[in-house]
Amino acid sequence: MDFLIDHYLWIKALHIIAVIAWMAGLLYLPRLFVYHAAAEPGSAMSETFKVMERRLLRAIMNPAMIAAFVFGILLMIASGPGIWQDGWWHAKVLLIIIMAALHMAFARWRRLFAEDRNTHPARFYRFMNEAPTLVMIAIVLLAVAKPF
Repeated sequence: MDFLIDHYLWIKALHIIAVIAWMAGLLYLPRLFVYHAAAEPGSAMSETFKVMERRLLRAIMNPAMIAAFVFGILLMIASGPGIWQDGWWHAKVLLIIIMAALHMAFARWRRLFAEDRNTHPARFYRFMNEAPTLVMIAIVLLAVAKPF
């Protein structure tokens, strides 16, 4: 516990870096889906998108999400048990679960694109591109303002 308290600011910085990287992927991957949905399955463009989507998910998004969770849990432990009594914290945890669910949905859609089995139009992915932004705004407001 002393280690966590002594290194709290470093852990917080690493958490913020991981969240930024995760959010970058959550914002970029559905944008790739928008363009991929317009590409002819099996075309050179479609195959290029498959590579880009796989690398983004596996090399950036998955490690960043894991790091965000690990450093976030360490921050929670360092904050002590009192944090669980705050209403803003419960709301933030719910939104984090929603963000992770979006990540899993994006991973599933990436797999469907890889198998040339996408069923959604580009417009669907344009809408889904906005979801992580809305959730992120709410999480940041809760974490900074702690309104309740």
